[in-house]
Amino acid sequence: MNPTSNPQRLLRRTLLASLTASAALGLAPNAVAQNDWPARPITIVVPFTPGTGIDVLARTLGPKLAERLGQSVIVDNRPGASGNIGNTAVANAAPDGYTLLMTVSTFVMSAGLYKDLPFHPVNSFTAVAQTATGAQGFVVTPGFPAKDMKEAIALLKAKPDAFTYASPGNGTPPHMAMELLKLNIGAQVRHIPYKGSSGAITDLLAGHVDMMILPVNAAWRHVESGKLKMLGVARDTRLEITPDVPTFLEQGLPNTDVDLWFGLLAPAKTPAAVINRLNAEINEILVLPDVRKALETQGLTPAPNKPEALTKLISDDYVRWADVIKKAKIQAD
Repeated sequence: MNPTSNPQRLLRRTLLASLTASAALGLAPNAVAQNDWPARPITIVVPFTPGTGIDVLARTLGPKLAERLGQSVIVDNRPGASGNIGNTAVANAAPDGYTLLMTVSTFVMSAGLYKDLPFHPVNSFTAVAQTATGAQGFVVTPGFPAKDMKEAIALLKAKPDAFTYASPGNGTPPHMAMELLKLNIGAQVRHIPYKGSSGAITDLLAGHVDMMILPVNAAWRHVESGKLKMLGVARDTRLEITPDVPTFLEQGLPNTDVDLWFGLLAPAKTPAAVINRLNAEINEILVLPDVRKALETQGLTPAPNKPEALTKLISDDYVRWADVIKKAKIQAD
């Protein structure tokens, strides 16, 4: 068998190769002098390509953090293997506060999809701060015969496998969110995975698929133009930009809050004094008007919080999505 035909084996080989590169991020022993921190530039690793929402988030916060700490903050894009190249590099970096990871909730989902990762989403990192959230909405084509989630669910349950939904690929947040919804309502809807969001949205707009769960900011202009209908927001509280769209919880769907969350992590055992300093600075940056405006243009809501809150979020989501992956029999692409 060609080893590259096995995605799990290919991922392991790619991640092992990345460990050599991660030495540059601080694998050499280097005890942190907490009173002198930071004494040199700080690197924020983004495990995805430049220009993505998570990259914009890091590059928005980075300069502000540099001003407050008096040291340069470098954003280092380490894309590949569904974000796991960058994740691995930070997990193996020295726990001295000079190497951080800007991550998104897919970080926890990947841990359930790939069984042999060289890091653990809970044990290999220390939470610094949640930074933002991004809501997702349930959208359907204009001709879909339902005006709200109650009618949509009744239709899906009455006609198993008669309808299709698109996603950007197996294991992506829209895929996972829809599988969670299917499990909660006991309905069968055929999954049509695409290689990215662009093709999925294009076919949804053309009516080739019936529905999709999408980030609200990506869907809303199509809703306003009448090309899609948004029947619900997959969270527990309404959004300011979609005040007339009821939430899943309002429509009798608990346990379906699937906000994308973004957060800053450090390697496990990073000193508490460093974590607390970073957390305080990030929280103050997130309430700045220009930062809030910059994030809102990306469809993100600032979410300042304590490290403990992010730790709990990661732990809870790790269990939650592992259960969804197992029950829905989801496999990585």
